[in-house]
Amino acid sequence: MIEVVASMARGPVFLAGELMECLITFTNPMSHLSTCATSEMLAWASAQIHCQFHASEGRVALPQQGNKQDVQAENDTVLIPSRGERGQCVLDTPPKILFCDLRLDPGESKTYSYSEVVPVDGPPSFRGQAVKYVYKLTIGCQRVNSPIKLLRVPFRVLVLQGMPEPPFTQDEEVSPSNPFLEEEDVSRRDARPLERALDLLMVTTSRRCPHMFNITNMRGKVAKFCIFKTVYRLGEDIIGTFNFAEGDIPCLQYSVSLQSEEEIHEQYQRRPGQGTSVTGHGRHLESCLHTASSHFSLPVPLNVTPGFSTDIMILRWRLHFEFVTAREPAEPPVVQQNQSEVTVWSGAERVDVDTFSWDLPIKVLPTNPALASHVSQFTGTNSINI
Repeated sequence: MIEVVASMARGPVFLAGELMECLITFTNPMSHLSTCATSEMLAWASAQIHCQFHASEGRVALPQQGNKQDVQAENDTVLIPSRGERGQCVLDTPPKILFCDLRLDPGESKTYSYSEVVPVDGPPSFRGQAVKYVYKLTIGCQRVNSPIKLLRVPFRVLVLQGMPEPPFTQDEEVSPSNPFLEEEDVSRRDARPLERALDLLMVTTSRRCPHMFNITNMRGKVAKFCIFKTVYRLGEDIIGTFNFAEGDIPCLQYSVSLQSEEEIHEQYQRRPGQGTSVTGHGRHLESCLHTASSHFSLPVPLNVTPGFSTDIMILRWRLHFEFVTAREPAEPPVVQQNQSEVTVWSGAERVDVDTFSWDLPIKVLPTNPALASHVSQFTGTNSINI
């Protein structure tokens, strides 16, 4: 028996275009209970990245495809990374051979390093109500005259979509070369595209430009709303303020919800006029009668998917507001200046109200993959015995 362990040292979350590195260790364990340990042989091992796409049959109508054989012959030496997986393989990288003809003596182990740039032309990891995109690193191993064994390590991919292009290429030097400095190593150069992407992301989401909105209904002005920006990174707090003192209509209660909208493009919708799938990711509810001002703070979860679009669907983000207003003016309690006794004010038993809602589109972008790794459902490690 040979134990195979794959581990992504930096974590299970990567930005598209980033270099992924995974250490794969093959061990011939020697048990103290074993009386006659023998050497083990593996014919070959290879690894590659692939992305699986799965759609809900009740929501998405995909074009018919020919019957593709997903059965591997017992002695076949061709690696099919998506064998046995649900859905379609929409993206895969060329396989890389780790070794051929590996011999391990009892207690011996060997570690191989696999590295690959995460493709930039693929979708992000996403688990929606109608569509799913799942990334996995698949390691295939085979003994002589034995079936191929597959070890899969799921990971998460974040994609920067809707961002302006950087003013330089990945191979262009940003600063003049210095002949007195040592040449930077390969790992440092490989990290440059990631650093540039994170710098651009930070600049884009750090710009503050207050947006003011007058909240009105058919009876008049309810409040003035201010939000400081409309572009956020994963993990950021969305902060907004209300000024009810400028309103003519008393507001009894308001709520703000962070929502994502998953919309299937018309040509792939199962039913004509099919609506969007809305998912809530946080809600702030507050009573505000006789309140001059109020504010809310909603965090953008680290485990959600930023907005993106593919040929089949589009994911958008919004703030959904709901207001409950009174039809008649509500008199505030009056406290006399020289009054010494305690005054108890009771609210009205019955109030005629109106309700209305409003949606404010926002943009949600990725964050540093190392930060998102702390809350990932994946561990970046998996193992198998063959």
